[in-house]
Amino acid sequence: MSVSTEHLRPADRAVTELGRRIGAGEWPVGAKLPGETSLAHELGVGRSTVREAVRVLATRGLVRSRQGAGVFVVADSVPIDVSASVQRAGLAQVQEVRRIVEIDAAGLAAERRTDDDVERMRRALDARHAAASEPDAAFVNADIDFHVAVVAAAHNSLLSDLFESFLPRLRAELLAYTSEILARPRGTEPDVDLHEALFDAIAAGDRAAAVAVAREHLG
Repeated sequence: MSVSTEHLRPADRAVTELGRRIGAGEWPVGAKLPGETSLAHELGVGRSTVREAVRVLATRGLVRSRQGAGVFVVADSVPIDVSASVQRAGLAQVQEVRRIVEIDAAGLAAERRTDDDVERMRRALDARHAAASEPDAAFVNADIDFHVAVVAAAHNSLLSDLFESFLPRLRAELLAYTSEILARPRGTEPDVDLHEALFDAIAAGDRAAAVAVAREHLG
């Protein structure tokens, strides 16, 4: 089943395009990537989007930033194409992995979150509230941004990489669910209480509560 990229965030599209070009040999191992301004112009995105895409590629082991020198290609492929596996997997499998990752991540986040993590989650949750009056694509993106912040607060790079690998698939499926099955009326915010409860539990450092709320939310 192919997944449309129409509703993906610009950063996700930038990651896909830069990864494709690295894999195709446009920038071989050891080569320096063009600067942010050049890449932003080529990809039709902002410089902040390029920076986010480069961070994702760095976590996947494809590039490395050298302070004062730039960003260099260190590999032209990842050992296992997790993203391709995700695209081949059924929705039920994706949801099972999501539950495993996010429930454990919620518990770890409660133990390891920093003040910066709490602030990032609060901003993401406030953005989710604000996006309730926006079209479904904007709301789904805001919803996922909160969950990304929760996983990041676990401070486990492998968990973050795994979660990042199925975000494009998850976005597409959540958009279809929100628009077609849930038929969310504009201005409503599904599961608002559970999201606030998850934030409160993590911010309070309550692992048991964070795990319980995440399990209730994800089923």
